[in-house]
Amino acid sequence: MRTVSLRAIATEVDATTAYDRISDFVRYPELTDTVISVEVDGADHQAVVSTWTVKFRRGLMRWTERDTFDPGAGTIDFIQLSGDFASLRGMWRVTATEEGAEIEFTAEFDLGMPTLADILDPVAESALRDNITVILGGLLGAVRLVAPAHPGDRAILN
Repeated sequence: MRTVSLRAIATEVDATTAYDRISDFVRYPELTDTVISVEVDGADHQAVVSTWTVKFRRGLMRWTERDTFDPGAGTIDFIQLSGDFASLRGMWRVTATEEGAEIEFTAEFDLGMPTLADILDPVAESALRDNITVILGGLLGAVRLVAPAHPGDRAILN
C-alpha cells in the first residue's frame, strides 16, 4: 500500500469554515481540471456515499467511497466501496490554530497492479498530492504546506 500525506495551514479561514468547505465534495470539479465529477448520495450529516471520476495519466479513474463525517473531531474518514483502486482509504483532519486552520490529509491506496507498482504508484501519489494541494487552495484561499516537504510542494495563494 502506498501512503500520501500532507499537512497545511490555511490562514484565511477558521477551522469550522475549512471543515465545511472540505466536506463539500461537489465543488471539487470547479477547483481542478483533474476532478471530472463527484456525485454525492445521501444528505446525512454523518455519512454519504460519493462517486468520483478523475483524470489519471491518459485515462480516467472511477470509484465510489463511503465518507464518514465527525465535525466535532474535525475528521472525515473515507473508504472505497468499489472502483478502479484495489483499495483506497484515508482521512481529513481539520484543527484550529492561532494562524487559522491546520488541515491534514492522509490516504492509503493500492492500484492493484503489482508488476507496474514501481512505475504507477509514484505517479498516482504525486497526482493525488498535487490535486489535494490545488483543491485546498481553491477552497480555503492562502494555504501553506508544512509537511511533509516534497520538492514540488509550494504555497498556494489565491
